[in-house]
Amino acid sequence: MPSLSEPLFLDRVETPIGELLLVADAQGALRLLEFGDKPGRWRPAFTRRFGELAQTRDPSGLSSALARYFDGDLAAVDALATGAAGTPFQRSVWSALRKIPAGTTTSYGALAVLLGKPAATRAVGLANGANPIAIVVPCHRVVGGDGSLTGYGGGLERKRWLLDHERTHA
Repeated sequence: MPSLSEPLFLDRVETPIGELLLVADAQGALRLLEFGDKPGRWRPAFTRRFGELAQTRDPSGLSSALARYFDGDLAAVDALATGAAGTPFQRSVWSALRKIPAGTTTSYGALAVLLGKPAATRAVGLANGANPIAIVVPCHRVVGGDGSLTGYGGGLERKRWLLDHERTHA
């Protein structure tokens, strides 16, 4: 859990596909970006990592960058800083996810090969599923080896919407 000397900010952002819960640190790095209606997914990790946070307004401009993304400026989120806690392997997967261009997809196997760990497809999938920063770390761009939509923490309908949105605006 962060120390009291490290203030964190909690904001809720309305989007066309539902409310996003945003947690950022004082430097403006995203720590968590999850769909608010999936508390079973985010609440246990949130409480373990952050304790109880009072809702405050996002002072860093992250909310406006997300609004621009949803308005069609897909690059608006590309430069946002992230600071999610994870293992070195998870962070390497999350970093690789950020290199997948908007409007395209890749598979878990291709991502494992890109990371130099071709036998780690399942581990890549687990790290992808543990991603605590939706959209900005675009885990929705990873599909099954046959191109089919596979699991997404926000739900497959949201994944489909995000992929269609990005294809339209890329």
